[in-house]
Amino acid sequence: MKINIRICITFFLAIISISAWGDPISAVVGTWKTQQTIQPFFYKKFLPKGSSVDVRPFTNPGDQKTALLAGSLDMCGTTMVQAVICASKGEPVVVVAPMTNKCSALVVRTDSNICKPADLKGKRIGYVPNTMHHILLLEVLAKAHLEASDVQLMRIDFFDMKTALAADQIDAFLSGEPYPSAAVADGTGRILAYPYMKSIGTINSGMLVTRDMIRKQPKKVQALVTAHLKATDYLKHHPKAWISESAKFGTNKSVLDKAAKNIQLQYGIDIGYIQNVKALAERMLALGMIDKMPDIDKLFDTRFILEAQKGLDKR
Repeated sequence: MKINIRICITFFLAIISISAWGDPISAVVGTWKTQQTIQPFFYKKFLPKGSSVDVRPFTNPGDQKTALLAGSLDMCGTTMVQAVICASKGEPVVVVAPMTNKCSALVVRTDSNICKPADLKGKRIGYVPNTMHHILLLEVLAKAHLEASDVQLMRIDFFDMKTALAADQIDAFLSGEPYPSAAVADGTGRILAYPYMKSIGTINSGMLVTRDMIRKQPKKVQALVTAHLKATDYLKHHPKAWISESAKFGTNKSVLDKAAKNIQLQYGIDIGYIQNVKALAERMLALGMIDKMPDIDKLFDTRFILEAQKGLDKR
């Protein structure tokens, strides 16, 4: 019976892909106004003719997820940490595409005496809870034989971290690009570490939809995932366009050029990617960030990205 159901689903998606993915859609998508999360601002270029997309910027991935569940968004970006938390709570969200890998850096004040992670003991560190950067910060501390209680964790939005560092409100921050590169460029900070973990690779963020969205509007989901793949592919092959559009968010192009070396725009999901998310979930469980291990396989629906990749492969 399970095999027959899968065959029916595959056949259904194949029929839709042939006959209806070209229909215009109207969608609302949430993301951040940053270089590493820019793809939705290019979706319209790759959606069917006559489509419209309202891209709404957020400053916090948790807020995006809340808006998605409330029905205010059709799709949104979030960190893999937030996605795992949702899955552990049984919230009806599905990852349909990755967004970005890498992006993280631990920054300290240029004039500080912090030379290694162990020197962070007792220091004020800016962070955003329930993000990949939060996990990476906890791992940096653990490797330095420090607990979270050994430092002062201060919740600060990514957009405000460099300013807080310059004003001596914090001693360090772990954030996503381009803020680390911006802090280095203006002399406020220096990079202490690029804190990627071998066990989870460089996974960072992805695109979420609800299970209801997949069930009720699969055409729209496919159109958005296809646009995401094409936008990502376009930006990877047109770095000048990526930098120029990102500069409209207010960051100097020279900073964005530097930050780009620590950013990997992403659209493919393979077994290794999902295994890394499983390892992330296991680490979150050990850290007490989730109460139970979620079914990571059910968190992902790769059908849409695989369908989209067929078109890319035919170029």
